[in-house]
Amino acid sequence: MNITTSKNLGGIGALLMFIGVIPYISTLGIIEIIGLILVMIALHNIASHYMDRGIFNNAIWALVIGLVGGVVAIVTVVATVLPNLTNFLHTVYPSWNGDWTALSGLTPDTSAITIETMIPFIVGFLAAFVILWIVSIIAAFFVRRSLKTLTAKSGVGLFGTAGLLMLIGAFLAIIAIGIFLFWIALLLLAVAFFSLRTETQQPETPIVMPTQV
Repeated sequence: MNITTSKNLGGIGALLMFIGVIPYISTLGIIEIIGLILVMIALHNIASHYMDRGIFNNAIWALVIGLVGGVVAIVTVVATVLPNLTNFLHTVYPSWNGDWTALSGLTPDTSAITIETMIPFIVGFLAAFVILWIVSIIAAFFVRRSLKTLTAKSGVGLFGTAGLLMLIGAFLAIIAIGIFLFWIALLLLAVAFFSLRTETQQPETPIVMPTQV
């Protein structure tokens, strides 16, 4: 696959990830996943073009860390919520006999929903959030390394800028500005891909004027 195809795949993939989070466009993350796959394919081929495996390897590490962190976060929520769910339902629905199909016909005791009864669920979701936050920072660090190397090889500074914004966005993900920075970084990444030169420019041979005697 030539560099022209790779730059187009990367640019389109980054754009899909950028627009995939917009309401009424995102379809259960499918657009983002397709975009991510295209970006990874582009990075793989671009790494081969520049003969630097670090471009792709760091991106793969970021992807693996993100996937593992997501699984751990889900397991944390399930392990925290499920053991306490039955007791919580018995508290909210005192007359519940354990039949899940009968819940829709029961009237909940809203006074039983207190901070104390919600603590197990709050702790579970907070733990999952902290895990995702830490994992996103680590993954963004590897993305930053990948894009910084790509900047050095290609001369396109926007790759490094996008990587830096992603890292800052990961640190600030606990507030809205962090998510916004990460979103803008995806747009810059798309522009960076489309800015890649399709061929190596050869330096012009200087014209040597004959000296007069």
